Amino acid sequence: MPRIDDYKQALSLAKEELISKNPKRLADQAKGEFHLEGDVEVVEIRFLNRRLAISWKDLTMKYLPQGNEPPLQEQVLVAHYLNGLKQLAPKGNWISFQEIPDGRFYMDAFLRRAKVPLVKAFGDRPHLLLEIATSLYGATKGDQGDVSVVLEALPYVPVMLILWMGDEEFPPEGSILFDNTIVEILSAEDVAWLAGMVVYPLVNERYKRG
Repeated sequence: MPRIDDYKQALSLAKEELISKNPKRLADQAKGEFHLEGDVEVVEIRFLNRRLAISWKDLTMKYLPQGNEPPLQEQVLVAHYLNGLKQLAPKGNWISFQEIPDGRFYMDAFLRRAKVPLVKAFGDRPHLLLEIATSLYGATKGDQGDVSVVLEALPYVPVMLILWMGDEEFPPEGSILFDNTIVEILSAEDVAWLAGMVVYPLVNERYKRG
């Protein structure tokens, strides 16, 4: 289990690389906005359907309009995303987590953080997945499984959540797919974290509804 010092070190290393990049170009690549706050350059992108501002003076991050700082894991992920960002449009070629290079090494984490909670929360009421994902993320209806949704976790990083309803013979099942361009942007470890960050708010909202 990573310690808080590990996240701090990972963020520090990611920022060392990120600070040398052109923020205006990154904003363009991430479908974001670039503006000045005084003499400070600021890039604003959407992360899990929330506005996130990154200051290019010290690379601090804050969610808008509240101004609260994201958790360390989210900051690390965003920094890695911006460092790996390329002008790649999703191709609609969906792959599973195990098809991501080195994905097998992080499979347990992926299952624990994302797939298992998704199926447990929505397996008996799959229709709620579309309703809640649309509300939280502006998701659209997918074309796989019994119920599926497609959402943009980060700019140009779509994720598909799929559920199959159970019956007398088989329990409910689920899957999480990614556009194959994700391997050019994020590592398998980052994708495992991202999947959990997508699923946790959905699960929390599901259980609020009883």
